[in-house]
Amino acid sequence: MGTMTIDGRKVEFTDEKNVLTIIRKAGIDIPTLCYHSELSTFGACRLCTVEDDRGRMFASCSEEPRDGMVIFTNTGKLRKYRKLIIELLLAAHCRDCTTCEKSGDCNLQALAHRYGIMKVRFDNYKETMPLDFSSPSIVRDPNKCILCGNCVRVCSELQAVGALGFAHRGSDAMVMPAFNKEIAETDCVNCGQCRVFCPTGAISIRHNKSEVWDALADPNVRVVAQIAPSVRVAVGDAFGLPKGDSTIGKIISVLHRMGFDEVYDTTFSADLTIMEESAEFLDRVQNGGKLPLLTSCCPAWVKFAGEQFPEFSENVSTCRSPQGMMSAVVKEYFRENGGDKKTVMVSFMPCTAKKMEAKRSNSFTEGEQDTDYVITTSELIDMIRTTGIDFAEIEPESADIPFGLGSGGGVIFGVMGGVTEAVIRRLAPDSSKATMENIAECGVREDSFIREFSIPYNGMDVKICVASGLANARKVMEQVKSGEKEYHLIEIMACRRGCIMGGGQPRLAGDRTKAARLNGIYKEDKASVIKKCDENPMITTLYDGFLKGKEHKLLHNHEFNAC
Repeated sequence: MGTMTIDGRKVEFTDEKNVLTIIRKAGIDIPTLCYHSELSTFGACRLCTVEDDRGRMFASCSEEPRDGMVIFTNTGKLRKYRKLIIELLLAAHCRDCTTCEKSGDCNLQALAHRYGIMKVRFDNYKETMPLDFSSPSIVRDPNKCILCGNCVRVCSELQAVGALGFAHRGSDAMVMPAFNKEIAETDCVNCGQCRVFCPTGAISIRHNKSEVWDALADPNVRVVAQIAPSVRVAVGDAFGLPKGDSTIGKIISVLHRMGFDEVYDTTFSADLTIMEESAEFLDRVQNGGKLPLLTSCCPAWVKFAGEQFPEFSENVSTCRSPQGMMSAVVKEYFRENGGDKKTVMVSFMPCTAKKMEAKRSNSFTEGEQDTDYVITTSELIDMIRTTGIDFAEIEPESADIPFGLGSGGGVIFGVMGGVTEAVIRRLAPDSSKATMENIAECGVREDSFIREFSIPYNGMDVKICVASGLANARKVMEQVKSGEKEYHLIEIMACRRGCIMGGGQPRLAGDRTKAARLNGIYKEDKASVIKKCDENPMITTLYDGFLKGKEHKLLHNHEFNAC
């Protein structure tokens, strides 16, 4: 333990990695644009610069704490210095803030307000660059890039993809894919984490809101919604509700008010996924199929696996994702029971990669696209605001039948390890409280990004690995490839911590928000009467009736297509 003096106050520290962390723990919100605790220290923006008692100025993000340091964070010299940095960034920045995707959610804009920058004295001589609309998931606007490097580091360090990098030098420096390719021509997996870490509007979500509004206005169209588990714990705090609280009932009510004809809960198709995936897993174990079985719920991971580890293509589960299963089943159901109306399927997801998944050929049924539009959580929040509905006060409603009832096992799909835990529940002989608690404590909920454990089943030890973040996925798969590790089942989620931190979730989420979303998912699971997919009466009714003979057609991919 050491002690430093910050703005005249004694502050103790222990194992903090830099001075910036200690300053923030002392209750001082020192500004940054390039710093993030989960990324390597880059030191590009210099906004976190502080001054010591000898007049030396240094970036606090890259300075190791030392006992006895005397730090000043708000001197006149520092305020002038930070204000100049922000003004210079604005000078080389597209300033169409009123129409920018991230207006009101932009770190640079917020800092300009904070430091009272009402005009920019310098002209912008930078050439206007074209926007990149090649991706179905994100839009790149180089004119709003401030060279913080966040997108480059998250793509390389957390996701191990490396689709973005720095090019040129000095005032000509730019962030771009190699050889200035369009992002769709790279190894980009559409996870959207670059958008989450981008402090400005340089990377944003590719919207489908207008198309959905048009469909809702068409009297000849039946518009059906499905809502993913982790959306429910991320919407409420945008409207002043407690972080992590489940707002599924309010979301359903709002969507009905918007004009959606049917609103279903994707936890229902998550139950379908577990029914099929657990059966596939047991079949592979008992009949010598390809192991380990790799989960297929995360489209960014599936694309990553297909491109980076093609030798494991046949290990990927043939099951469609819950989004894919729900859309295929709903479209088929209304083809048989819906008359002449065209059905438009809209899925509300925490994930930008789901936009890509909806367009993959193996997500089509007999040539027809099953999921017509994917709307991220952030887009849903925008749509709610557009309606003017008071989200905090609206009365909750239940999802529609027959596809609106899911188990607690379906709910926990939203967090890392949730798919695996739901599979283990399916294999368990009962759903007693003691059994559910034992499953939760088997290692599947450990606080790490790579979790290894085994469970006994029918006289064998089933070896399982759960990982989130594609850099961790690469590590796991390299170990499997080399023979260093051996598993029966591997669950991968592209976004660290799972879908609760997906690329389409509200962008600004600190440790408290992350923990609240995680706890919100588990809290809803705990309150669920039905814990296992095979105990969901709507699932058994579906298998015994409408779905009989159509399981392979509607619930499985008919080809492996990572792109």
